[in-house]
Amino acid sequence: MSFNIGLSGLYAANKQLDVTGNNIANVATTGFKSSRAEFEDVYSATRLGSGSKVIGNGVRLANVSQQFTQGDINNTGNVLDMGINGSGFFTMSNNGSVTYTRAGTFKVDNAGYITNTDYTSRLQGYGVDANGKIINGVLTDLKIDTSNLAPKSTSLVTSTINLNSTATPIDDTVAAGKFDPTNTATYTKSFSTPIYDSQGNQHTMDQYMVKTGANTWKVYTLVDGRNADATGSDPKVTAPVASTLSFDATGKLTQVSTPDPLGGPAIISSDLTLKNWVPGTVTDGVWKANGAAANPAGVTISMGKTTQYNADTARSIPTQDGYATGQITNLTIDGTGTLFANFSNNQSKAIGQVALASFTNEQGLQAVGGTSWKETFASGIPGYDAPETGTLGSIASNSLEESNVNLTNELVDLIKGQSNYQANAKTISTQSTIMQTIIQMT
Repeated sequence: MSFNIGLSGLYAANKQLDVTGNNIANVATTGFKSSRAEFEDVYSATRLGSGSKVIGNGVRLANVSQQFTQGDINNTGNVLDMGINGSGFFTMSNNGSVTYTRAGTFKVDNAGYITNTDYTSRLQGYGVDANGKIINGVLTDLKIDTSNLAPKSTSLVTSTINLNSTATPIDDTVAAGKFDPTNTATYTKSFSTPIYDSQGNQHTMDQYMVKTGANTWKVYTLVDGRNADATGSDPKVTAPVASTLSFDATGKLTQVSTPDPLGGPAIISSDLTLKNWVPGTVTDGVWKANGAAANPAGVTISMGKTTQYNADTARSIPTQDGYATGQITNLTIDGTGTLFANFSNNQSKAIGQVALASFTNEQGLQAVGGTSWKETFASGIPGYDAPETGTLGSIASNSLEESNVNLTNELVDLIKGQSNYQANAKTISTQSTIMQTIIQMT
């Protein structure tokens, strides 16, 4: 019996050395999780029990469990390198064969899909709709869309303007005071804002502010030097048309009144709206339509934050929601795993989001090599969600999770495993000596 006990000890020590050696071999493997050999003792028993003075039959390997503790997150500088800081697994699909991994060394194949290093499995996540909104709940192959970002026509211009209440009024009813954009004496201040048509062409919208009396200003809005509401060559509408800004005694804007250039009723509002702007180009002083269109709803110029205080006439940096065609320049990934394409027109657009998988029992996952695992009955079915949701970790872009192997501990375990092996070999040697003594006595 002692031989069997010693042999079981040799086998167990050998397995411990195998596990320790595998951990040491993978100390530099990205996303690797160390393993631990777990043993249990062996006893013989009858149907009536084992009794109270039973000597054990040795040891056996009960399990080799992986330790899913966090590895260090180290920066690599590669945007598609992703480390999970916290719980969760990347989901990879190879024509429907799904595996899970912590190794975030991803590449892009010739079709634009994000894959593992050998281009065999695609990273799973959530796609986006036409407006760049993440479509949660449906996993798909993540793909980097390198197509141009279509232009967007301007629909809204916003800014904060103060008009100096002490400015000298200009009488624009006389010839000397008639508004002329080329004559600075006919207006108090001017502001310029770039706006865009449906084809992404940039146009310059100029606003000329004219103080005409106490608490009253006029604003002339021109695009490319032409009345923004001009239609055709009718002189009634090609001439600049002014909107009137009215303020109360406290310097707050009360209304904006814009006459209809075709003779209709004036429009009373808190904003200006360019409803009839036709985009065009001006060559040698001659305007010509360029074939593009303005925003169908017109261009709204928000004037609600305009004031008339005793301070310099000035405007904050304006914002407008139009832009030209954009070419992709780079990719960024935030902590929620959302992939953003950044374009040459200073716009960014979500093109997908990484999904993380979680399991009730991570120890039940089956290791399949390549730093990957498969679902088993023991692990339970996976749950999918976006990073930073619930207990799921966050995504660290430009970084990788290193192996969680503690080399110092493994070297100590190596020494212990060697000692265990030698000790069990000694029990076999001792039993052999005893048997030789008995044989010599006969």
